[in-house]
Amino acid sequence: MDKRRRGIYLLPNLFTTAALFAGFYAIVQAMNDRFEYAAVAIFVAMVLDGLDGRIARLTHTQSEFGAEYDSLSDMVSFGAAPALVMYEWALQDLGKFGWIAAFIYCAGAALRLARFNTNIDVVDKRYFQGLPSPAAAALVAGMVWVGIDNGFAGDELRWYAAVLTIFAGVSMVSNVLFWSGKSINLRKSVPFIVLIALVLAFALISSYPPGILFALFLAYAGSGYVVAALRWRKRKLHRQEQPAAPTCNEGSESPAAPVEGDSTDPGSKP
Repeated sequence: MDKRRRGIYLLPNLFTTAALFAGFYAIVQAMNDRFEYAAVAIFVAMVLDGLDGRIARLTHTQSEFGAEYDSLSDMVSFGAAPALVMYEWALQDLGKFGWIAAFIYCAGAALRLARFNTNIDVVDKRYFQGLPSPAAAALVAGMVWVGIDNGFAGDELRWYAAVLTIFAGVSMVSNVLFWSGKSINLRKSVPFIVLIALVLAFALISSYPPGILFALFLAYAGSGYVVAALRWRKRKLHRQEQPAAPTCNEGSESPAAPVEGDSTDPGSKP
């Protein structure tokens, strides 16, 4: 039989490989106690991960291989790397609780990616079910970056780091919905004010990257819970506003049972 060679698309997988390298680089730098470089590498991996999927869609080079390769790269860059960086920086001083917190995050990232791959065709494209792993990784790396930039040692913030790490891990496997941003069409024309807003956003981030990025992803992580709370409150008020079903009071006249032969139903006995 004639066997045909199956190739892969180079462009999107090149970005995926770069994201994988950034995640691996973060682990190596954390092992060498260069935590600021490790945190920045995780943010670089996040940017590259966001580009590979959009480039694949824009160039029509999606493939099953690319999807599986992207998931494996995400597990390294946004699962193992942030957990190990946070553990080496702050959590190892907590003993067993420290590595358990790091494992909760790592396991949450693995479960998040597995659920995403199995539910990709049945969920609403406008929302993510659970906190996306790149956002969770940016949340963890952002705390490391902010702490180092402000002169804090990891052991000084170990309890805050543990709480944030567990929060990120649990949020990834929660059923809380987070806005995906996939409804944005890059090929669609936008008002000029949108371009001005983007320029201002880049200027704001460049003024203090560690603090602004950490604040943005912290607000994004909290936005899902705020929206979920508002929806729950709206449903609760809606149920309270619905009129109660009428009930038969004691002593009120109830409809008499039909007497045989008196029913107008053609199927009843004459």
